[in-house]
Amino acid sequence: MLPLREVRLTWPTPRPSTYPWNLTVLEHLNVLSFPTAVTFFIGDNGSGKSTILESLAIASGFNPEGGSRHAAYHAAHTDGQLSQAMRLTWNHKALHGFFFRAESFFSYASYLEELEDDSVFTSYGGKSLHQQSHGESFLSLFRNRLQPRSSALYLFDEPESALSITGQLAFLRLLKQWSGTGQTQVIIATHSPILLAFPGATIYSFDAAPITSIRYEDSTPYQLTLSFLKSPDVFLRELFRDDD
Repeated sequence: MLPLREVRLTWPTPRPSTYPWNLTVLEHLNVLSFPTAVTFFIGDNGSGKSTILESLAIASGFNPEGGSRHAAYHAAHTDGQLSQAMRLTWNHKALHGFFFRAESFFSYASYLEELEDDSVFTSYGGKSLHQQSHGESFLSLFRNRLQPRSSALYLFDEPESALSITGQLAFLRLLKQWSGTGQTQVIIATHSPILLAFPGATIYSFDAAPITSIRYEDSTPYQLTLSFLKSPDVFLRELFRDDD
């Protein structure tokens, strides 16, 4: 059984009109359910998918900058307003978990360095994350720190950002291993049409309110990438038309 069943949003009174409360997707968001082992959040920049994922991570007890529930380093970029309005319903509380945030990954890697304990890198492939390429360090964390296990919740904000195509394919294999336990749950905010191809996943689109569950083939990352690859010359000619 998967740990997290759903999240409900309880609006404060009076209803705020500032960020993040003014995000369009929040206007009709009351409850968001997680029926499958893998759930994707997709949407254009500014749609709110990362904001809601981050708030979900905070509500689950993770450091807003990323890491496990025990990651003790400073996070000053958020006040957690939205997370305080979230009510999580658990099938059973996740005993293990991790929040991966590509934007602040450097800070997390530096936090590990500041622990001044080389044994900590055993869980990251035996090597400092700062001594690997960006993509290599991502995969080292994914492969070594995050294991298929019972009662685990893994949250990812744009894990593809430093990964090559082969790296994204490797991540898909890890998704299969994690979800295969039946008790490891993964929620991912992404722009990657490759990651979205994971079979059986729930895909929530944040491009319009209310948030809607859609098919892979109907997703914007899939459709735009397919259109571009079929006819890049036509696509680029239309894109650059005003510059001619």
